[in-house]
Amino acid sequence: MASIQTSTLLSSSFSCFSSKRVNAAIHVPKLPRVNFSVPKIPTGKLVEGLTFTDSVPLLENNVTSTQLRDDLYNSTTSKSTMQLYAILEAVADRVEMHKNIGEQRDNWNTLLLNNINMITLSAVTMAGVAAASGAGEPLLALKLSSTLLFSAATGMLLVMNKIQPSQLAEEQRNATKLFRKLQTQIQTTIALGNPTEEDVKGSMEKVLALDKAYPLPLLGAMLDKFPAKFEPAVWWPATQFKRESKTHKGKSQSSTHQKMEKRNGWSKELEMELREVIEVVKRKDIEDYERLGNIALKINKTLAIAGPLLTGIAAVGSGFVGNGSLAAIVPIMAGSLAAVINGFEHGGQVGMVFEMYRNCGGFFKLLEETIEATMEEKDLERRENGELFEMKMALQLGRSVSQLRELASKSASSRAEGIAVDEFASKLF
Repeated sequence: MASIQTSTLLSSSFSCFSSKRVNAAIHVPKLPRVNFSVPKIPTGKLVEGLTFTDSVPLLENNVTSTQLRDDLYNSTTSKSTMQLYAILEAVADRVEMHKNIGEQRDNWNTLLLNNINMITLSAVTMAGVAAASGAGEPLLALKLSSTLLFSAATGMLLVMNKIQPSQLAEEQRNATKLFRKLQTQIQTTIALGNPTEEDVKGSMEKVLALDKAYPLPLLGAMLDKFPAKFEPAVWWPATQFKRESKTHKGKSQSSTHQKMEKRNGWSKELEMELREVIEVVKRKDIEDYERLGNIALKINKTLAIAGPLLTGIAAVGSGFVGNGSLAAIVPIMAGSLAAVINGFEHGGQVGMVFEMYRNCGGFFKLLEETIEATMEEKDLERRENGELFEMKMALQLGRSVSQLRELASKSASSRAEGIAVDEFASKLF
């Protein structure tokens, strides 16, 4: 044991000695001294006389977040952008309102029609049972019940025919579509950048015009469901197509046409093509929808009068049930006819059809005014690009650009020969 301990101590002391020898042999070279001059922090009195740019110089093309924020709120362009975003929020809210109210009024049409027809048919049944029963208290009860039910059906029909729920629902569907279109237009204006005050003013006018064309309340602001004459719907502001004359002194229209082929996609041929297209729209599409709209209006008026009139006759006739075999025929026949007429008017949604024709007439009128206002602008640089405008018109009519040109050439040749065009301008509806 003693020898083992002695050898262990010797080995450990040898290892420590050798490690010291190795460490002593390593020489680390000295690094050269580098003197750095650190600027002194200015004192409080010195800081008071310095500006921000004197104490902390900005790098070139570097803008602080504070400056960006100030520019955002102070520039005219950014102010217009924020105003457009505010209008966009209001438009999105109107889309939801018209969508929800449209669904509600569509439910009104279904529920009211079903309830009125059930009440009418129940009254017809009671009148028939009363005619088959003998005299006494059961006859009196059946007669009174039949009279009350016919009277209730008459009152509900008068209200329903006045407001035309199917037409109201179609109005809200059209308003939802148009507000969504306006929403997309505003988003496109913001995405393109640099909106102006004219963009803000135009968007506001369009929102207010849509509110006026498709009102939400029923009392006071509701549109007349039975106008004296068919008129197309107008949902755009009256000032949209009012343009000031941009023709400069000394510049005639002929000189404008001489340079038209090389300016902003417009040419004399394109103008002639669009004029021919709008002539087809006037002679075919607008006239046809006015004719159909007047027919739908007359049918709706006739049915709206006939329904309550028949239920009223049935209510009076049910009071004479039991006085003879012929006395029961009047309420039964009148009530049955009233149920058929109500089913055709509101089940077939004649009011909705009339509103659809009114909206289509407004679409063609807007198309006509858009093309005419564009043609009246003499400064070609202020117009929308001609090729883009032509493509938009073709898409709105459900045609390709080549089909639109074929329609224009066919219209020109037909007018030269003195015959009418055999097709409509629109292929969508």
